[in-house]
Amino acid sequence: MRYRKSVLSAAIVTCLSFSAHAQEAGKEATDLDRVVVTGIRASLQQSLETKRNADAIVDVITAEDVGKFPATNVAEAMTIIPGVTIDRAYGQGEKVSILGTDPALNRTLLNGQSIASGDWNMSDFPTRTFNYSLLAPELVGKVEVFKSPEARIDEGSIGGTVIVSTRKPLDMPEKVSLSGRVSYGRNDRVEKTDPNASAAFAWKNDAGSFGVIVSAQASNESIRRDGIESYGIVRAKDYIAGVGGAPGSVTNLPPDWSKPPVNGVQPTLPATCTGTCAETLYANPNAVGPNSTSAHFFEQERERKTYSLALQFKPVEQMNIELNALKIDANFDHMAQSMFTHQGNTWNSLKTLSDITVKDGLITSASHKNGLVVFDLQNRRANVESSTYDVKLDWNDERWFASTHIGRTKADGGPKQVFGEFLARTDYTWSIADAPGNPGSVTFTGNNPFLNPDQFQMDGGWGGDPSKPGWNTGWGGNLVEKPTVDKETYGQVDFGIKLDSPVYLLRFGYKQRKHETRQIQQGIGLAAVATYGDAKASQFDPRELPGNYLSGLSGYGDLGKRFTIDGWKLADYISSGKWLAPWQTMPVVSPFSAEEFARNNWSINEDIGAAYVQADFSFDKLRGNVGVRYVRTDLESGSYECNTGLAGCTKPEWSAEKLAASYDPVVKKNKYNNVLPNLNLVYDATESLVLRASVAKTIARPNYTDISSYLWLSDTALTGGGGNPNLKPYQSTNVDFSAEWYFAENAIVAGSIFYRDVADYILTESTPETHWNQNQNKNDTYLVDRPRNAGDARIKGYSLAWQQNFGLGFGIVANYTYSDGEATGGRPLPFNSKNQFNISPFFENDTWTARVTYGWRDKYFTNVSAGRQLWTMDYASLDASIAFRINENLSVGLEGMNLLDEQYHSYSGVEQLTRGAYLSGRRYMASLRFAF
Repeated sequence: MRYRKSVLSAAIVTCLSFSAHAQEAGKEATDLDRVVVTGIRASLQQSLETKRNADAIVDVITAEDVGKFPATNVAEAMTIIPGVTIDRAYGQGEKVSILGTDPALNRTLLNGQSIASGDWNMSDFPTRTFNYSLLAPELVGKVEVFKSPEARIDEGSIGGTVIVSTRKPLDMPEKVSLSGRVSYGRNDRVEKTDPNASAAFAWKNDAGSFGVIVSAQASNESIRRDGIESYGIVRAKDYIAGVGGAPGSVTNLPPDWSKPPVNGVQPTLPATCTGTCAETLYANPNAVGPNSTSAHFFEQERERKTYSLALQFKPVEQMNIELNALKIDANFDHMAQSMFTHQGNTWNSLKTLSDITVKDGLITSASHKNGLVVFDLQNRRANVESSTYDVKLDWNDERWFASTHIGRTKADGGPKQVFGEFLARTDYTWSIADAPGNPGSVTFTGNNPFLNPDQFQMDGGWGGDPSKPGWNTGWGGNLVEKPTVDKETYGQVDFGIKLDSPVYLLRFGYKQRKHETRQIQQGIGLAAVATYGDAKASQFDPRELPGNYLSGLSGYGDLGKRFTIDGWKLADYISSGKWLAPWQTMPVVSPFSAEEFARNNWSINEDIGAAYVQADFSFDKLRGNVGVRYVRTDLESGSYECNTGLAGCTKPEWSAEKLAASYDPVVKKNKYNNVLPNLNLVYDATESLVLRASVAKTIARPNYTDISSYLWLSDTALTGGGGNPNLKPYQSTNVDFSAEWYFAENAIVAGSIFYRDVADYILTESTPETHWNQNQNKNDTYLVDRPRNAGDARIKGYSLAWQQNFGLGFGIVANYTYSDGEATGGRPLPFNSKNQFNISPFFENDTWTARVTYGWRDKYFTNVSAGRQLWTMDYASLDASIAFRINENLSVGLEGMNLLDEQYHSYSGVEQLTRGAYLSGRRYMASLRFAF
C-alpha cells in the first residue's frame, strides 16, 4: 500500500493555513517545485497543477490569467471556468452563477472568509450575492471555484464556492518588487476617455521571515445604457370598465364636468372605444399588453479606489502570522431618464383607448386619445464603502498544527435619490407587433411632447387656493435615501493531527459568525401646488440626446427623438424647496413620512456557529477526504409595524413626532440546525487519467431581503412585493462525477456530471393581499409577490472542458455546460441557462501576447413580477486583448470588451412582451504595465 506523504502530504499541510476555510485550493507545490508565473501558458500550467492535486472538484485561475484577460473585474475573468456564467445587465459582469444555480446560492470568500458587499441601485436590495464590480482584478493572487464542498469550507453554497486569494508577501519571487498599470478606457457610446492606475509594492527581508505588500488602485469608468423598456402589464378587461373605481373606455365612463347634473347625476363623456375596438375587448378580456413604452437613457460615472495591505511574519519555521486589510471606496453616481407613454395608467389612460389590436392573447398595438405621457428623471448619488480586516496565526510542525483566525468585514452606502416627474397628454399609437426584433415603438398622432419640453409639467394638483373646495396637492416626485449596512465579525480555531496511516491528516475546528444586514429607507414626496410646484421641463436646460442614441436598435418610431434636461439643476430645484407654495414648509426626510418608507426599513441579524471534523486519506491510487459540518443558525428579522389600529398609519396632517410614534419596532425570530456530511474521492487511474466523485449535503440561506418584513405597493397598478421571515434554508443533496485526461503537457480534456436535489426551494409567488391604498384612502386587494419555500428543485447537467498548447505560442481554452433545472410544477429556476459555452484562443511568445474570448449563454428566468415570469434572452459576448513587451520591465496593451455591443433583452412571459432591451456600448482600454 502507498500512503500519500512526502512532497504531496507535506504540501497539503503547508497550504491548509489551518483555518479550515480553504483559501488554499487542495495541495500546492512546495518551494522546490514552485512555478514562477510569467505568462498565460505558465499561468494555465499552474492552474492545472492545482486542479490535478486537489481532493475536491476545483477550477482555478491565477493572477496572470486575471491580469491578462480583457476584464474590469474578477467576474469577467472567470468565464473560462466551465459551469460559470455571469450576468451583464450593464454591459459587464456583476453576478456569478455556478452550475445553473441562482447567484445567491453561491458564496464568494476573500482569503477563505466572508467579504461584505453593497448595492448602488435603488431597485436592488441586499442579498447574499457578492457585487463583483467592487473587486479590482489587481488584488487577486488566484481564484478557486470549489464545485464540491469540503467540511472545512464555510457552508452556504449549493452551486459552488468562489475563493479569491490575495498575494502573500513571502511567496513573492523577488525581495523587492514594484508593479502596476496605467491605462485609459473609453466607451464608444459615451465617447469619453477615463484614466485608471494601479500599483503594488512588495518587500521581504533577506531571511524570508517578514514581508509586506502595499497596493492601491484607482478606476474610473463612464457607462451609458440606451434602451426601450416597459414596466408592468395592462389587461384588455381593464380598458373596458377601469380598475378600482377608475373610469374605463367602454363603460364606467368619466364625468363630463362641462355639463350640469341631470337629476343629481353628472353626465359622462362618450365612450372612446366603440365598434370594433369594444368588440375586440369583449372578445379578449384577458389579453395582456405593456403598461408603458419607454425610451430609456442611463448615464453613470463609476469610480473605485482600492487599498490593500498584507503583512506576513514567520519568527520561526513552524509559526506563520498574517494580517490582511482591504478598503474599497466606490462611487456609482448615475442618472436614469425615462420618457414614456403610460397607456396602462389606472386613472389617466384606461379611459382614453380608441383602437386596439389583439393577437394570440397579446395586445400588440393600441391608440389613445389625449393619453398620458410621462418624463421621469432619477438623479442618484450612490457610494459603497467596504473594509475588511483579517488576522491569522498558525503553528505547524511535523505532527500537528493549530490555528486561530479573527476578522471583521463591513460595507455600507447606498443611493440618495432626487426624483422629478413631468406629465403631458397627447394622441399616440404604440406597438409591439414586430417584437422582439423591434422591442417597441410609439407614433404620435397629436403634438409630440418628446420634442417639446414646454408640454411636460409637474403635477400641481387641483386648484391653487387651499381655501376653495376641491383643492388638492399633486405629486411632482420625491427625495429618497436608502442606506444599507452589511457587516460580519468572525472568529475560529482549528486543529490538526498528522498520521502515518492511510488517514494521513485529521482536522477539526469551530467557527462563530455574527452577521448583520439592515436597510433604511426614508424620504419625502413632493406635495406640489398648482402655479408653485408645477414646473415645466423647459425650466431645466433641455437639450437633445447624443446623435448615437438608440443606435443598434430599430423600429422604435418617435422614441428615438427626445430631449433630456440638466439633472443637477432639477435636483437643486427639488432639494432646496423652490417648489413649495408660500404657506408650505419643507418636509423632513424621515422613514415615517409615508407608509412606503416605513415598510422598507428592516434589519437581519444572524448568529451562526459551525463545527467540523474532516479526515484526509490516501491509499494506493485512491485519495480524498470525508467530513461533516454541523451548523446552528439563529435569526432575528426586525421591522416596523403600524400600531394605530387605523386603516393606514400615515396621515398628511400628523406631525413628525406623531408619525414616528405610530410605528413599533417588531422582531421575528427563527432558528435552524443542519448536519452537512460530505465525501470526496479521487482515483489516479493512470499517470494521465484522474477520476473524481463527490456526494454532499449542502445548504444555502435565503436572501436577506427575502427573510425581511419589507413591503412595497403600487397604489395605481395594485401590485406589490415583500419578504417572508419564516423562510427555511435551501437544503440540497449534491452528487458530482468528473474525469480528467491530461493527455499532453499542460493539456487537459475533462468532463463532469452534476446533480442537485434541492428541498425547500424558494420561489416567488403572487397572491392577493388586502392593504391600505393611500391614493384612494381605502382598503384594496393587491397582487403581492413574496418568496416562499415552494417545493423541491432538481438541477442536473454536465460540462466539458478542453485546454491545450499547440506549439509555436498558440493555445486554446474552451468549455461547454448543459444545465437542466426546474422546480415543483415545472417552474424554471432563476439564472439557469440550459446551454452555455466559452472559447478563448490565445497566442504568446517572448514579445507578443494576444487573446480572444467568446462566450454565449442561453436564455434564463430571473424572477416573478405581478404574476408573470421575467426572462432574459440568450446573450453573447466577445472580448479581446493584445500586448507588446517592450522589455523585461514594460509592456503595452490594448483591450476590447463587449465588442459585439450585445443587446441585453428581458421580457415578461413571452418574448414579444419586452421588459427591457438595452445596449451599453463597446469598451476599449489602452494600458502600460510595469514590473521592477
